[in-house]
Amino acid sequence: MMMHRYPFIAIEGLDGTGKTTLRKGLFRLWQGLFDITPLCLLTTNFLSAEHAGQIVAGKYRPSAENAAAYLSAIAADKNATLRQLVEPQRRARPVIADRWVLSELAFFAVKHGARAQDTYKALADHLSEGPDVTLVLELPAVDSMQRAKGRSGDAVRADWDVHHVQSAVHEVYADVTASPQSFPLLGTVVRLDASATPAQVLGSAWSALEHLGLIPGLATDNELES
Repeated sequence: MMMHRYPFIAIEGLDGTGKTTLRKGLFRLWQGLFDITPLCLLTTNFLSAEHAGQIVAGKYRPSAENAAAYLSAIAADKNATLRQLVEPQRRARPVIADRWVLSELAFFAVKHGARAQDTYKALADHLSEGPDVTLVLELPAVDSMQRAKGRSGDAVRADWDVHHVQSAVHEVYADVTASPQSFPLLGTVVRLDASATPAQVLGSAWSALEHLGLIPGLATDNELES
């Protein structure tokens, strides 16, 4: 059965919790079961070219001077991503984002001392829609950091992948996901135990998507959008 509108799924969690593994698993399930290739995105996709420099500076050299420009650039990039990629593609395939809104709330809280509610409002003023569901991989910071240390290349950042920073990020995630009704652009928030095996995490995520009617053949007529 073809869906009239495929789901937009965000995957969130601390570094090392298995976001990439889950994204790849969902990709393969959709491709293998339904012969549909999902579109995978990042939290920023550099589709708003004029803001690219501000995104790089704000992420890797955060300061009080560039915080506002960075937030504005993120909002512009996400808006461009929604218009150019997410909205057109959802008639043909699911869209899976490796991070989306929740991570931005945590970044601004930790790096700039901004309240999650204030960052959310600034983003929401520019975004027409959010994911149908945000899958949050939950794991204590000490455990996620241990996993992250095993990654190769420049995946680990000295200013970000340290215990006090990751613990602060974990606290923001916990606070926001405890009251998802205050952050509707997260969609339905599903918290997953990332200490389970990758297969168990994937199974739990797939079951959640089925329960929400986001899998072909299981969505009701009322849940499908023409």
